Amino acid sequence: MIDEKLGVTFKNRKLINEALTHPSKSKNNYQRLEFLGDSILDFLVGEYLFLNCDKNEGDLTVLRSHYVSEEYLAECFDRLDISNELILGKSLQNKVTRAIKGDVIEAIIAVVYLENGLDFVRDFIINLLGLDGFRDVKDTNYKSQLQELVQANFKCAMKYKTEKEDDNFVAHFYMDEDLIATGYGKDKLSAEQNCAFVALNKLFSD
Repeated sequence: MIDEKLGVTFKNRKLINEALTHPSKSKNNYQRLEFLGDSILDFLVGEYLFLNCDKNEGDLTVLRSHYVSEEYLAECFDRLDISNELILGKSLQNKVTRAIKGDVIEAIIAVVYLENGLDFVRDFIINLLGLDGFRDVKDTNYKSQLQELVQANFKCAMKYKTEKEDDNFVAHFYMDEDLIATGYGKDKLSAEQNCAFVALNKLFSD
């Protein structure tokens, strides 16, 4: 049951069911809750890092981006093992994407807040995301790193061309019209991050 997996007793079953319902199934779905949960998540992760980490604004932004990213929230979803709790339309064929996982986590955060208040959801988020481990987080946003380094060292235009290829995606990174790197991934974002990683090593490795 969802309560046991999350360690929270939900009093309003209608609300938690909405948080687990995809728009393809019902108009009473997680979208409005996800909107609220996203705002709460940004604020409380930012608050925690500000109070517990003495890094500068730029580094704090990178850390917060890591914890609130779709990729990290999807990892939290997988750790909770709540795929079977979702209420999906037939059009999805039970395929739960990373975006859906992230949206559901944000919707659940909204429900926890609405039922239990700010102090409770603060502790819930700290535990769910493992915020106390922020010192071990490495910046794996290779696209952001690449953009900053290219802008600082070259005067050129940058762009990605990303296409679906069979069951995967392939991304090409260009500086002006020159092809610099190619990367592959199961989705568009993964392909571009892998491409940026290749470009970083090609352009800036010692």
